[in-house]
Amino acid sequence: MDKMVTSREELTRRLAAFEEKCRRRGLRVTNQRREIFKTVASSRQHPSAEAVFLAVRQKMPRVSLDTVYRTLASLEKMDLLIRVGTPEKERFDGDLRPHAHFICTNCAEVYDIFPPEVSYENPTTLACGKVKYVHVQFKGICKRCQS
Repeated sequence: MDKMVTSREELTRRLAAFEEKCRRRGLRVTNQRREIFKTVASSRQHPSAEAVFLAVRQKMPRVSLDTVYRTLASLEKMDLLIRVGTPEKERFDGDLRPHAHFICTNCAEVYDIFPPEVSYENPTTLACGKVKYVHVQFKGICKRCQS
């Protein structure tokens, strides 16, 4: 969890959205739930559930891996984060700004790609329904694995 988001303002915005959605859904904003979300929301590494567990455990030694898994699943259902990566190595992303992901098929590292590097439309409605988010993934071999 060494690479944090560059802006405190962005993290503050994400935490406020988290608290608001929890309250709207009648969920208490517990310290564990908040710390788990904050760990994902502040990371640029797309952490796995195990990495989130290890990071949260440093601050909250009594947190269980099961609690982390259940909390991540509930945060995903609330559209506060998305699951990225491969089925063998699932990762979580708390950055909901429009962007794509590049996933290395060799090392499974996940990289963010922001416009204008990649261009795609983010429609809000289609003939078949309302779009919640667009999830674009590119898969290939990253530069680190190529060298």
